[in-house]
Amino acid sequence: MKKKEFVTQDLLSKIYQDSTPGPRKLSPERQLAEEYGVSRFTIRQALEKLVSIGVVRIVQGSGIWINENARNNPLVYNSITEKRFDQIRYRMISLHKTRPDRAAQQIFGLDEESFIWHFCRLRYVDDVPVQLEISSMPVADFPDLNQQAIERSIQQYVLSKGFTISHMLTTYRAVSVGREQAVILGCKKGSPAMHINNRGILDGGRVFEVSDIIDINYTCTYVIPYNHDNLTWRQNQGV
Repeated sequence: MKKKEFVTQDLLSKIYQDSTPGPRKLSPERQLAEEYGVSRFTIRQALEKLVSIGVVRIVQGSGIWINENARNNPLVYNSITEKRFDQIRYRMISLHKTRPDRAAQQIFGLDEESFIWHFCRLRYVDDVPVQLEISSMPVADFPDLNQQAIERSIQQYVLSKGFTISHMLTTYRAVSVGREQAVILGCKKGSPAMHINNRGILDGGRVFEVSDIIDINYTCTYVIPYNHDNLTWRQNQGV
């Protein structure tokens, strides 16, 4: 693990380990650099990540403050959500309208005479392609879906139509990059990647999007409360 990543993970762990009530601060940059035996630049990089995921805020002349609600909510961040929006961009590869197959009919609750949008886009982080995404959305709900919306934010587009997003159902699976995917992503065929399947669900239960993503540079960190009741229930199923 790189020094920056270790410092980030360790600071995050210590933030969640400390249950002291009231406003809390981290040690100053110089002190953290001495404690970890790294440069202040490395400390600054780690702090930038903690700021970007909303765990701390740096107040000039005051210090590095831990956000008071950090320990009260589950935290999930990955190699995309830890980046600022200005570090991320999309390029649409294709967009077309088609009839839904049996699986799409089941997912979206459509009949065979309906239409769905089918689009492909490439996501860049710091101008490097890292994700290939293939998605579907129902045309009836989003008749004006276009390149501009696809190359910005699908979730913001959905919200702009007056819908309320309720849940995201996500599944991860380790895969190898295929030949065509490698050409688009600019990597070697057979490179390790993460296959991410997303299903976006609206208030009321309707699915607004299904996407399959191949990510060649995926990392993810979870900080969630320990669920004792769930563990007990699972153990009792074997009795």
